[in-house]
Amino acid sequence: MNWKKIGHKLKKIFVILFLAQLVYIILLKWVDPPITITQLVSWGSGYGLKRDYIAWKEMSPNAPLAVMSSEDQLFPVHNGFDWKSIEKAIKYNDRKKASAIRGGSTISQQVAKNVFLWQGRSWTRKGLEAYFTFMIEKIWGKKRILEVYLNVSEMGRGVFGIEAASHYYFKKPARKLTQREAALIAANLPNPKKYKVNPPSPYMERRATWIVSQMNYLRGDDDIDALLKGKTEEKKGYRH
Repeated sequence: MNWKKIGHKLKKIFVILFLAQLVYIILLKWVDPPITITQLVSWGSGYGLKRDYIAWKEMSPNAPLAVMSSEDQLFPVHNGFDWKSIEKAIKYNDRKKASAIRGGSTISQQVAKNVFLWQGRSWTRKGLEAYFTFMIEKIWGKKRILEVYLNVSEMGRGVFGIEAASHYYFKKPARKLTQREAALIAANLPNPKKYKVNPPSPYMERRATWIVSQMNYLRGDDDIDALLKGKTEEKKGYRH
């Protein structure tokens, strides 16, 4: 067995795979993901696949503001990782063991997982998630990351993206979502297969009310406003 020849072939395969994924990341800066593993699993599990990708300008400003208020309030200023939240999540999970897992993922990390990877908690997946998070932060920028997040996130059983969710729950396009409607959809994100948006449970009502209060608090923040107006790419760096 020629180990040198085998090593050369493996190296060649690695280079090809690396270049292929790099080209794919770059393409997705402008092209919507054709399909994701999570969407395929949803379809294969019998939940169906409702989705309708739309551009940033076709979304109500309430939609990105609601998901940032709910999921990642430091999104405009971190570098893809919110280390304080991650540390808190680790400590919480150590105390609770496996009974109640809390996540510390940013919107960027969730996009990396949803677009390129599979659901799960293995160290291999987390390592790949960190890599793809770093890459999309560098290549896509904040506005594109948030746009993709709002298009690929599961927002109900077999419902993916803000446009499909808006039609499914409120019979209207995403550009017409009110603040409360956007907050209800955002409230659903931690467990879209469990929570009901319309009609909402008492828990969902409370959570949506909290999200609306956070939206009102964050509206007017310089970094949030810059992102919502599409001016984030002009910023010279990130605040921590």
